Amino acid sequence: MFKKILQPLVEEAEGGVGAILIGYDGIPIEQVVKPEGGLNLGLVAVELVSALKEVKKAVALLHLGGLDEVSLKTSSFHVLVRTLDDNYFVALAINDRGNLGKARYLLTRDRIKILEALS
Repeated sequence: MFKKILQPLVEEAEGGVGAILIGYDGIPIEQVVKPEGGLNLGLVAVELVSALKEVKKAVALLHLGGLDEVSLKTSSFHVLVRTLDDNYFVALAINDRGNLGKARYLLTRDRIKILEALS
């Protein structure tokens, strides 16, 4: 079910490498990764869980509102993380030549679809 939502995210994002839906408990729900992408997105997402929990705590402590998005940029990839609710987030990875703006748009566009599928 989630693959039908994640696959277009990866395909429509210019430079899309993979997308993963994961819980803050570190358990991946579903992922779509291009084999030629060269990224273990599952491992990246699991490692991001603890960092995201700390960022959420800091945002709450500073009274900055809810955490919506986090971006991780390396020399090879850009990983965009979009929070869905208090339990889940989705991460979309694009290569260093990808279109970051379009990737952000796609995550925002499909957020409601994913939330509806989770309920």
